[in-house]
Amino acid sequence: MTAVAPTVLLLPGWQNSGPGHWQTRWEALHGDRRVEQHDWMRPLRGDWSARLEEEVIAAPGPVLLAAHSLGCILAAAWAAHSRNTAKVLGALLVAPGDVEREDLRQQIPGWAPIARRPLPFAAVLVGSTDDPYCSAGRARGLAADWGARFVDGGARGHLNAESGLGDWPEGRALLLDLNRKKS
Repeated sequence: MTAVAPTVLLLPGWQNSGPGHWQTRWEALHGDRRVEQHDWMRPLRGDWSARLEEEVIAAPGPVLLAAHSLGCILAAAWAAHSRNTAKVLGALLVAPGDVEREDLRQQIPGWAPIARRPLPFAAVLVGSTDDPYCSAGRARGLAADWGARFVDGGARGHLNAESGLGDWPEGRALLLDLNRKKS
C-alpha cells in the first residue's frame, strides 16, 4: 500500500494572488490546489474558515498549507476551531498581514484579534524586513505565538509578485521540508 502524497492547499490573501505570484506559479508548476473564496474583496473570516475546512476534509490524504498574507491569519483562525487539524502535516506562512494594525483593521474588518494559540502542526513563518503590511518584529512575534520557526526573508517587500520571487524555490524547499519532518 502506498501512502497518499500530501495535497498542497494554497491560501491566498486579500484580493487573491495574481498571475506572477509564487502561489499561482506553484499551482501551475506543481498542481497545488488554491482554496477559492467566495469574495476576495470583502473577506469574512467565518466564510473563509468554512471554505478551508471543506478543502481539508475533501483532500484524499494529508495536507500541507502554503499561506500568504491574510491566508496566514486564516490558517491560525481555522486551526483554533477545526477538528480536522490532524490532517495538516505543516504550514508555510508567508508575510502575514497585521490585521490588528489600525489601517488594515479598517480595510479588512472582522479579522482582529489574530488567533494567537500555538498551531497544532509544524509551521515555518517567512517574514520580510520591509513588508509594508507587517513589521519584521511583529512577524517574529506571530511566529513565536504560533510555535512556528521564523525565517528572515530579507528586504523583499510583501513577498508577492512585486518581490520578484518567480517560482520561489527557497519557499518550496521550506514547504517540502515540513513534509519530510513528518515522514
